Amino acid sequence: MVTASGSAQAPAATPFQPAAPQRKRVLLAAPRGYCAGVDRAVLAVEKALEQYGAPVYVRKQIVHNKHVVQTLEERGAVFVEENEEVPEGSIVIFSAHGVAPEVHEQARTRRLRTIDATCPLVTKVHKEAVRFADEGYDILLIGHEGHEEVVGTTGEAPEHIKLVDGPEGVADVEVRDPSRVAWLSQTTLSVDETEQTVAKLRERFPLLIDPPSDDICYATQNRQVAVKRIAPEADLVIVVGSANSSNSVRLVEVALEAGAKAAYLVDRAEEVDPAWLEGVSTVGVTSGASVPEELVTGLLAALAERGYTDVEEVRSAQEKLLFALPHELRRNLKDD
Repeated sequence: MVTASGSAQAPAATPFQPAAPQRKRVLLAAPRGYCAGVDRAVLAVEKALEQYGAPVYVRKQIVHNKHVVQTLEERGAVFVEENEEVPEGSIVIFSAHGVAPEVHEQARTRRLRTIDATCPLVTKVHKEAVRFADEGYDILLIGHEGHEEVVGTTGEAPEHIKLVDGPEGVADVEVRDPSRVAWLSQTTLSVDETEQTVAKLRERFPLLIDPPSDDICYATQNRQVAVKRIAPEADLVIVVGSANSSNSVRLVEVALEAGAKAAYLVDRAEEVDPAWLEGVSTVGVTSGASVPEELVTGLLAALAERGYTDVEEVRSAQEKLLFALPHELRRNLKDD
């Protein structure tokens, strides 16, 4: 600085002020975790083990979550791929994703004692498929090829159902009569992508009939809405869920589409890469519909160790729906 007399003067010293520490926080989505159908299915296995003792056989994974399956295995559940692996006369539980009628017939042939833990919302889709088929409609089933729920629903009316795997699959659809076409969907899809698929289908088939009510389950929709609320503010969204869980995978996609800078799927806290957290101030956390809350609690504890102790729950809906146990278990419990 130069004074009025022209002589140089050193600028006044200013005290050193360190940069303010970065605020680390977690936005915790709600609802998250177990839906009513998953809770019912897991409870069905637990009650069967209590009532009949181990082993109790379960066809496919009861729900798509590694931790749940491992925990039930430790208690005596035996998971198999097909009925043929179950000893004749034994108890077998069908998973929450539903099975085709032929699976029930195979079980009868082997004299298996069945407990059907199919989610009631999946059963609703099965009944819609049967009704549309009985009325002579071609059914366009929106879903992912090979998913257990899609396989089960297709088995209800295989001659009438054609799979449509997303908007890109619409162009390949062929039907017998464009005036008699209906659509159904897998219950765990992205709501937005399903709407896009239906819109494209309607362009090709203007007389397309809708299902009587939404096929995408309430829990899937609620979890997607919840993650949309936290994603725009999140530098990173971590979704707790297994890779074979359709609804969990969709949450990662929805988070990115809704504005999250990054999003990852992990089965448990140990899978979080520390590099993901570099420079991150806000972490969004949610979990798929087949994930027990203890896994989310473990993730929050791990984040707290890294300074993310400020946790804010962001709730977009209240869930109070409960489903009764499968009737086979209710009957046997009553008899006891």
